[in-house]
Amino acid sequence: MDHLTSMAVFARVVEAQSFSSAARALGLSKSAVSKHIGRLEDRLGARLLNRTTRRLSLTEMGEVYYRRCARILREAEEADLEVGRLQDEPRGTLRINAPMSFGLLHLAPCLPGFMERYPHVRVEVSLDDRFVDVVDEGYDLVVRIGNLADSSLIARKLAESRTMVVATPGYWDTHGRPQHPRDLARHNCLEYAYLSTRNEWRFRAREGAETIAVRISGTLNANNGQILRDAALAGTGVARLPAFIVGTEIAAGLIEPVLEDFAPPPVDIFAVYPHNRHLSAKVRSFIDHYVDWLRQRRQDMPFS
Repeated sequence: MDHLTSMAVFARVVEAQSFSSAARALGLSKSAVSKHIGRLEDRLGARLLNRTTRRLSLTEMGEVYYRRCARILREAEEADLEVGRLQDEPRGTLRINAPMSFGLLHLAPCLPGFMERYPHVRVEVSLDDRFVDVVDEGYDLVVRIGNLADSSLIARKLAESRTMVVATPGYWDTHGRPQHPRDLARHNCLEYAYLSTRNEWRFRAREGAETIAVRISGTLNANNGQILRDAALAGTGVARLPAFIVGTEIAAGLIEPVLEDFAPPPVDIFAVYPHNRHLSAKVRSFIDHYVDWLRQRRQDMPFS
């Protein structure tokens, strides 16, 4: 039992990146936290953490051990929560990951209502446009946009969103409105860094299934859609973004979509979670709450 406690302390130190912060979160003294880490390292015969006066980092062995600890602790938490499920009251920590722009615009506003409704759930949110590993990185639920490749995960569709090519009316007036995707070759196209084909935009004519691939170039490359949206709003160039990022600005007339006859099919937005935790009360309750919240706001949300 003491060994399991030391593992929990070690995991909290890694997550907090600080002995002091971990001690405060656990209600322990800093020296007690240090003793737990020391016992673990003695037991394993390996250094887990590199410590300096300014920085804390994992050793190679520490990184491997932390991943194992996180899994074991999650399983222990799920075992404890089985009793809570008998009372149908979600408890514990709910770790959520979502793309940055979607999370800020369409996830964050629903969290206060969920936390008020389920006061025994502690929510940890990570916003990141990179592709995260749901299981290895310890997330209970991830919001994903687009095609799903991993069949070992369970997914529930939340919504769908069109992808649109936009710029300000002033930009189009100056540089001309493209009539065909090939016309984008002479425009300053703002690139999204995490798109697998970021130097190539693909379109499809509505009257046929032909895919049109266009090589694009521009003066801005960013790994976040809101940066590209703001650059487009400033008249810098042309952005290709989902409607959930630019729908409000289009409705206000600040930016104007083009090439709508060549738009690709809408992208799906999913809640994804590991199959071995599909009965978790905290995950199930959050997804149900979020779907209801989206349904109530659907008319006001610029997804399509």
